[in-house]
Amino acid sequence: MEGKEEDVKLGANKYSERQPIGTSAQTDKDYKEPPPAPWFEPGELSSWSFYRAGIAEFIATFLFLYITVLTVMGVVKSPTKCGTVGIQGIAWAFGGMIFALVYCTAGISGGHINPAVTFGLLLARKLSLTRALFYMVMQCLGAICGAGVVKGFEGKTQYNLLGGGANVVAHGYTKGSGLGAEIVGTFVLVYTVFSATDAKRSARDSHVPVCILFSYLIIALIVALDLVESRSLADMLTDELKVSTTIPITGTGINPARSLGAAIIFNKDHAWDDHWIFWVGPFIGAALAAMYHTIVIRAIPFKSRS
Repeated sequence: MEGKEEDVKLGANKYSERQPIGTSAQTDKDYKEPPPAPWFEPGELSSWSFYRAGIAEFIATFLFLYITVLTVMGVVKSPTKCGTVGIQGIAWAFGGMIFALVYCTAGISGGHINPAVTFGLLLARKLSLTRALFYMVMQCLGAICGAGVVKGFEGKTQYNLLGGGANVVAHGYTKGSGLGAEIVGTFVLVYTVFSATDAKRSARDSHVPVCILFSYLIIALIVALDLVESRSLADMLTDELKVSTTIPITGTGINPARSLGAAIIFNKDHAWDDHWIFWVGPFIGAALAAMYHTIVIRAIPFKSRS
């Protein structure tokens, strides 16, 4: 028995970042709170990793728009939804692409692929203002290029006929409803990102080798659930998780770059009429998620004073 206890102690000392389940993982010393990122860090501008991260965000957002806009247009093109992947297919195209792209880019840029996510992390001081602005610009450029390639493949006439995948507030819904849907949908997404990348969670789940991959899957699931509408397994999950279904209201933006890219390439008046909703809503939702996670869940401002 003594030998086994010694082995446990040796293992804990050898791998200090890993904590035995049910022991020191319950203390306040099993992780280190990362310091707030500076608002401006001049050294970033001369670092290749800074520009590499921006390029990763550009490519990821480009691929995200390319796949998702084509999926949306494929569903719109069909005279009957039964002949296509339908609403569920659109939902899982969005969620699946987020899963794959975040997994590929998380170690390079953090895998934001969304200005709202970047904005929320900026407010929580997880990255500098310089990096945040650079990410947002690259995300928007990637989205524009992704939508542009779709238009090139579809042809101008077909692209315009199918709506270009642009986000608009659906008929029968008010601007307030559209704004509220975008706020709630983005809140759920960004709050999930905060929870999945929490330093405390990472430390306490370090004994699970797939915990990071599982976090990406949860983020992808949340994106997909924000889209679904039907009474299916996904809909039952939304009831349990209290996730709003936004696709019948706004087509589910929750990503300003995605909405901007499609709107610029489509470039019709009705695509711009309510475009502000797809920036204001996600940014408000991201800000609320950052405040909730930082102030209420983690109470970091209060801990720093003690």
